[in-house]
Amino acid sequence: MKLKDLLEGVPGVLFNGNEEEEIQGIAYSSKDVQPGFLFAALKGEKKDGVEFIEEAVLNGAVVFLSEKPKPTNFEKTWLQASDAREALALCSANFYSHPSQKMKVVGVTGTKGKTTITYLLEEILKESHFLPAVIGTISYRSPSIKISAERTTPEAPYLQRMLAEMLAQGVTHCLIEVSSHALELKRVLGIGFDIALFSNLSGEHLDYHHTMQKYFEAKKKLFFLNHKKITAVINSDDPWGKKLISELPSGVVTYGLEPGAHVMGKNFKLLERGIELSVKHPAGELLVFSPLLGKPNLYNILASIAVALKLNIAVSAIKEGIASLQQIPGRFENIKNSLGLHIFVDYAHTDDALKNLLETVHGLNPRRIILVFGAGGDRDKAKRPRMGEVAGNLSDWTILTSDNPRSEDPMAIISDIEKGIKKTGTKNYEILPDRKEAIERALSLGEKGDYILVAGKGHEDYQIIKDKVIPFKDADVIRSILEIKESA
Repeated sequence: MKLKDLLEGVPGVLFNGNEEEEIQGIAYSSKDVQPGFLFAALKGEKKDGVEFIEEAVLNGAVVFLSEKPKPTNFEKTWLQASDAREALALCSANFYSHPSQKMKVVGVTGTKGKTTITYLLEEILKESHFLPAVIGTISYRSPSIKISAERTTPEAPYLQRMLAEMLAQGVTHCLIEVSSHALELKRVLGIGFDIALFSNLSGEHLDYHHTMQKYFEAKKKLFFLNHKKITAVINSDDPWGKKLISELPSGVVTYGLEPGAHVMGKNFKLLERGIELSVKHPAGELLVFSPLLGKPNLYNILASIAVALKLNIAVSAIKEGIASLQQIPGRFENIKNSLGLHIFVDYAHTDDALKNLLETVHGLNPRRIILVFGAGGDRDKAKRPRMGEVAGNLSDWTILTSDNPRSEDPMAIISDIEKGIKKTGTKNYEILPDRKEAIERALSLGEKGDYILVAGKGHEDYQIIKDKVIPFKDADVIRSILEIKESA
């Protein structure tokens, strides 16, 4: 593609060089640059992309995009953008010929529930004989692609390339988990969303956004990306959802349990085998059953129904799709065993998510609840004592351990959590910084009828300790310990 075509509709770019230059690809990492590429020198949290221009030149970059002026005596074509991230996203959409315009795209944002909602919608679309794809926290997948996700929403060039590849495979619908970071960093600019869904908002990523209002403002951006086309689907029971509804034009579709929602759940039963639910919607009422457990999944089911109805999916396919999803990796994932233990792995890594998890289990009449969890290092420290307080109030025995300590001392993180536990007055806890040892301890304490919850890392298959990434997956560790216990 010629550079002049790549820049079509991209605002705020000062051009210095050859507009007829043939562009063979786009990269934001100098290591990914190949001959004929445009290299976007973005400013990151720790490094500035301009530091890697020399490496990009050596790898064959012919055009450079930056917010800084062209360096003295630099001979290659230079694009100085008022907003380099915006320019990168729009150039990427141009380069891949706007694949999102040729399929239905659903963007799902919010603090909790994004992954589950996309899994539910994926099953519903399959039941309708469509070909769905998903870009989200666990994986990027389509009928012939499955890649473990490095981040919830990838950078624009990768995102647009995946959409183009998915379109070439015949994908009809793409379900994208849209993180607040992706919205702030403009990764999804240039994507034509047909539906934008807001699930809920609670305290997370405040190390990045600093306040809940700023976190909300980041999430809100999704609903204004292409406002002439987009349909908003919003949880009207959530306080931040109510705020969002008040700030959007008319035409919002709402879901919830409170009267007045367009898609309203009623007469629900939260059972040990799943959820039974009656759903009132504009065209009538449907009865659904889901093997998923707990009240948070009640909202995820309603969200998926609201979106599916806007996509004109038949009620029969909605029911079948919801019923067919047994469980999701790392989302209240049941680890089967012959010891009479109820063992679950969950991604709950905030105080609100941990509270929802524990309350869900309390509703299943457990003999005891044994909880294993920690908190990530170099992330929002304010949530740690709140998580400890939730654990102290709602679990019968808690084992504090490491999550991904990153550059922090694991014991310092645990000490922050412990402050919250102590606030509850309970002494029913212990500290084992080694995560495998903590899981082994929980399984040794467990007796028939107990619920053992290993929380925080969910589907993740690694642990980050200092500068090392160590293979570690809670579910696999649990299964290896169970294998020994069950054969004893």
